[in-house]
Amino acid sequence: MGNITSIRSAVARLGLEADRATTAEEVARARKLILPGVGQFGTAKHRLRASGLYGALDEAVRRRAVPILGICLGLHLMCAGSEEGNEAGFGWFDARVVRLRAGKDQVRVPHIAWNRLEVAQHGRLLRGTPTGSEGYFAHAYHLEAVTGATILATTHHGYSFPSAVERGNVYGTQFHPEKSGETGLVVLRNFLAA
Repeated sequence: MGNITSIRSAVARLGLEADRATTAEEVARARKLILPGVGQFGTAKHRLRASGLYGALDEAVRRRAVPILGICLGLHLMCAGSEEGNEAGFGWFDARVVRLRAGKDQVRVPHIAWNRLEVAQHGRLLRGTPTGSEGYFAHAYHLEAVTGATILATTHHGYSFPSAVERGNVYGTQFHPEKSGETGLVVLRNFLAA
């Protein structure tokens, strides 16, 4: 469900240590949370519920305002819902998740590549990342119809979609900062300093 080893390695490159939370009690003690994700939306949601982490994460984010960074599928889980299995998410972002469309440009789906971040606003998360910085993407779904949140960057793959968003203590990237070289380290550093 997650790319935890890569995230822990990236955080270690910043001189910090990340613990893996496997219980509600560990989530309750966390000062910052990263919700990674690789896989299918419905399966991830059901695993979070079965492990007791779903309610603990919602409590941490909504009641205690713990900063959280959602990466790829983790970002999708933060939204109101997804076409992928027609499941509801946490609803921290008022957005829906839809499948990438190949469209007239006949782009590849899934989108697995380095691609540009067209920075619209830096916010906290993208401070120090100039427009044109690249992130590493590996996804077949993306956010659409985002309201009430700041879209920090978009990325073009046949058409433009949000690739970095933030709202209060909730941050998300469609790209994988843990696999995005220096740009990714800047994003992780900014999140961990938020």
